[in-house]
Amino acid sequence: MKIFINGRFLSQSLTGVQRYAAEMVRAMDRLLISSEAPRALVDAEWQLLLPPDANVTIDLKRIESVKIGRRSGHAWDQIDLAQHARNGHLISLANSGPVFHPRHLVVIHDAQVFQRPEFFSWTYLTAHRSLGYLLARTATIATVSDFSRHELASVLRLTPTSIPVFSNSAEHFAATVPDLSVIERLKLRPYNFFLSVGSMTRNKNIALAVQAAKQLNRPDMPLVVVGGGNNKVFQGESTSADDSVIMAGRLTDEEIAALYSRAAAFVFPSLYEGFGVPPLEAMTFGCPVIATTADAVRETCGDAASYFDPHNADALRQRMMERIVAGRISDDERRRQQARLTTFSWRRSASAMLQFLDKKTDRAGTTIEVEDHNSA
Repeated sequence: MKIFINGRFLSQSLTGVQRYAAEMVRAMDRLLISSEAPRALVDAEWQLLLPPDANVTIDLKRIESVKIGRRSGHAWDQIDLAQHARNGHLISLANSGPVFHPRHLVVIHDAQVFQRPEFFSWTYLTAHRSLGYLLARTATIATVSDFSRHELASVLRLTPTSIPVFSNSAEHFAATVPDLSVIERLKLRPYNFFLSVGSMTRNKNIALAVQAAKQLNRPDMPLVVVGGGNNKVFQGESTSADDSVIMAGRLTDEEIAALYSRAAAFVFPSLYEGFGVPPLEAMTFGCPVIATTADAVRETCGDAASYFDPHNADALRQRMMERIVAGRISDDERRRQQARLTTFSWRRSASAMLQFLDKKTDRAGTTIEVEDHNSA
């Protein structure tokens, strides 16, 4: 048996989707090495197929990385990848893949292009809606949260039980060594600033966090905003800084880890998420989380965050003031964070995906009713 993994994500800029794909591939590789995967999959031939412009590599021991074809982007997906993988099973982990592959498992992370079209350019919207509809007819769709499962089932006319859930995790961030020099470089005082990480796009709603910080009007407790924009895809919003806001731009994982470890709280104002990894990253470093009431974010954070309406800047300002009064994270808050963190594991998600794929290979051509793998 041959199993191929769509490696186009290694030619793309790193976002949560690409990180998910990389971590799932690493976790599957480790499971195959340890022989903890189903026997048929352990014995299979595995290849991570890469386009010519893939500029990142993953250190894998069991899965072979192979560059194929001469195209890039969607053309590589639909022509080069489809042709090379035609005699095996294919796994696509980053929202897209060839629409005419008969044995294809594709992870679509959310239904944002269907539910929140105002966030996207019309060209991106048209292309990805069409791709979603086609994949729903020809591939097995998987996703990352129960919220996204029901959203995708509704818009793609699928039954929720036909969509397995293989969750995200933040375990990868636990091994990141904080670069504390960023604290001095940004002229911050430890535990005397709020942190928000996200691109300057409408769905990330950073503008509301900036508005709340300005309303709070505490230059001694500024909001540090980390991230950049991508207005070619999204209909972006611009914002500006003052004494209450520090626009830090793009930073390394090590610098972001340092900010997580020294922030008074992490602010996550997103309007729409398929899962919501940054709050878990913050919890990894014991940073209190103030999060949006978006459904997927509540599903991820549970009782380990305080919440606010993402359309109400004053509600966020109140949560920020409450954090200032409460001070450093309490033992009870930290216990709740640890409980949420243990809920999500790359190893469990990869294992659940391999178990599901094993069932699919045993029953090729049939529809399998799946159980909820969200905490698997």
